[in-house]
Amino acid sequence: MPSDIVIDCSHTLKDRKLTIAFAESVTAGKVISEFALIPNCGSVLNGSIVCYDVSVKKSLLGVTDEMIEQFTPESAEVTEQLAIGLRKLIPSDVIVAVTGLAAPGGSETEEKPVGTMFVHGFFKDKPWKLRLYIDDEPEQVILKAIDEIANYLLKELAVSA
Repeated sequence: MPSDIVIDCSHTLKDRKLTIAFAESVTAGKVISEFALIPNCGSVLNGSIVCYDVSVKKSLLGVTDEMIEQFTPESAEVTEQLAIGLRKLIPSDVIVAVTGLAAPGGSETEEKPVGTMFVHGFFKDKPWKLRLYIDDEPEQVILKAIDEIANYLLKELAVSA
């Protein structure tokens, strides 16, 4: 069941006649899944690309080997490129890309511990980004990140009203 904040975000997007698309790495399709459970979501959702593996990030969304080597797959820079690539593949009013570390085994460091999430997107043509740290179990890290994304979008929608 989607959270109230995700439901509010979806309804607000629908009321504004705006569409949304996602590039999901760490969330592995969970973001669009949450939005897809809301009635009348078809007028809002344009699509999602699950780019968990680096090969998908590179082949579909324009991430380069150099970016992976320099910044790691779970980084603000790679997340920004995912958003840029997604805009070309699934044009939408709102673009959201998310990478991060919900569980051990990725590129975690002292400066980037498990629970760090990177979000980059576009609200129409305006870029935006979030860096989140959520200290919780992996599923909760993902669900709380989805709520943070929806909350951010609601704030942007309120400002642009």
